Amino acid sequence: MKVFMSLCAALVLAWPGAALARTEIHFWHAMTGALGDALETQVKQFNESQGEYEVKPLRKGTYPETLTAAIAAYRQKNPPHLVQVFEVGTQTMMLSGAVYPVYELMQHNEIKIDWNDFIKPVVGYYTKDGKLYSMPYNSSTPIFYYNKDAFKKAGLDPEKPPRTWPEVEAYAKKIIAAGGAKCGFSTGWPSWTMVENMHATHDQPFASKHNGFDAVEGVELLINREFGLKHVGALNGWQKDNVYSYGGRQGTADPKFVNGDCAMYIQSSALISGFSKSIKFDWGTGELPHWGGRYPKATSIIGGATLWVLKGKPQAEYRGAAKFLEYLAKPEQQMWWHVNTGYLAISNTAVRNLEQGYHFVKNPKQYTAFAQLTGLPPTAPAALKDAKKAAPPKPERVATPNSSGLRLGNFVQIRDVIESELENVFNGKKPVKQGLDDAVAKSNALLKEFAATYKQ
Repeated sequence: MKVFMSLCAALVLAWPGAALARTEIHFWHAMTGALGDALETQVKQFNESQGEYEVKPLRKGTYPETLTAAIAAYRQKNPPHLVQVFEVGTQTMMLSGAVYPVYELMQHNEIKIDWNDFIKPVVGYYTKDGKLYSMPYNSSTPIFYYNKDAFKKAGLDPEKPPRTWPEVEAYAKKIIAAGGAKCGFSTGWPSWTMVENMHATHDQPFASKHNGFDAVEGVELLINREFGLKHVGALNGWQKDNVYSYGGRQGTADPKFVNGDCAMYIQSSALISGFSKSIKFDWGTGELPHWGGRYPKATSIIGGATLWVLKGKPQAEYRGAAKFLEYLAKPEQQMWWHVNTGYLAISNTAVRNLEQGYHFVKNPKQYTAFAQLTGLPPTAPAALKDAKKAAPPKPERVATPNSSGLRLGNFVQIRDVIESELENVFNGKKPVKQGLDDAVAKSNALLKEFAATYKQ
C-alpha cells in the first residue's frame, strides 16, 4: 500500500498541472464583442508570462451594472480585486471608501511606474491632489467619422472632412441632394459627444467648481447657458432637413453610419477597430467640428474606463493585482492594446514608438484621437525622428480647465437626465430652453443628493 501511495504521489508531482496553485486575481469588467476578446487575450498573455498569479476576468454587464455590482460586493465583503469603471463613475469611486488607490498599491509593493510618462489629459482625469487613484486602461475620445464614397458622389473632397459646424450643415445638404445618403450625420452617446465634449472643445464650463474638480458641495450644471442653447438649438433645427438624425443613446445609432444611411457620424475613437471589420465603403476620420468665432478651440475630454483596486482582500494577494497593472502599463502592452482595439495608447513612450514605426502614417484613422486630445496638428508627422529636425508644430487646440474632464457625483444618473431632456427637445415635447433648464434642475438635485451623502 505504501508503495502504491508513493507511486501516486510521484505521478502527481510529475504531472504538468501539478505545480503549486497560482493566486487568483479576480477582475470584473464590462467589455463585449471584439473588445472583450482583446481583453481576454491580454489577460491570457499576462497569465502565461509568469507562474505566480492567474487573473480571472469576468464580465458583469454594462458599465453601470459593473459599477453597481462592485460596490455591492464590497459592502457584502466579497469584492473582486480589480473592477473596470467608466469615467463617469470616478467621483463615486473616489468617495466610496471601497478603493485601494493605485498609487498606494504600487508604493506598498515597491513597484515603480513613471506616471509622468502618461498622457496628461488621461492621467489627470483620475488624479487627486497629484496622486493617481485608478489605472487608466481603455481610454478614448469622440471623433468625427465620414463616408468618403458619399463625399465623392456629392463632389466633396474625400480627404477633407468638415472642420466647422456650418460646414457640416452645408456638406450634409449637398450629400443628401446628390443621393449619397438619407441623412447628414448622427451621434452616439449624445450627452458625452454633444454636450460634455462640445462644452470642452469650445472652452465652455459644463459645471461650476471647475467641472466638479474643486468641490463636492455647491456644484451646479451650466449647460443651459448661451453655448448650450446655441448648439442643442442647432441640432434640433437641423432635424427638419435631415441634416441631423437622432439615433438614440449609447451606440444604438451606429447602424445609421455602418449601413450608409448617414454620411457622417460622431462616436468614440474606440469604434475604429470594429468599423474596420464591418464597414464596406471607404471611410475616414476627422476632429470634432467647431463653431469658431469667439469660442477658443480646446482639446476634447476622454471616455472609456480605468481599473480600480478594491479593499477587502488579503494583503498578500494585492501584489498580484499590482503586477498585472504593471504589465498593462508597459509600452509594448499599450501599443498592442491600441493597435488591436483602437483605444488610445496612453503613455508618451508608447506613442513615440508608434510614431517611429510610422504607425500613424499608415493608419491615419487612429491618429485623429491623439491629435484632438493633445492639441497636435490633425495630420500625423512622418515620424518622430523626422519631426525632430523641424520646428515643433504649433498646437491647434489648447488644454484648458474646461477641457480637463468632469468629476461629478451621480454622473451616471445625470447623463440619463440630460439624454432624456435632449429626447424631449428632439421629439418636439419641449422647447430647447425648457429642456436644458429642466436637465439642469434635475441634475442639480442629484448633485445635492450626492454631496449630502458623501459630505466630508
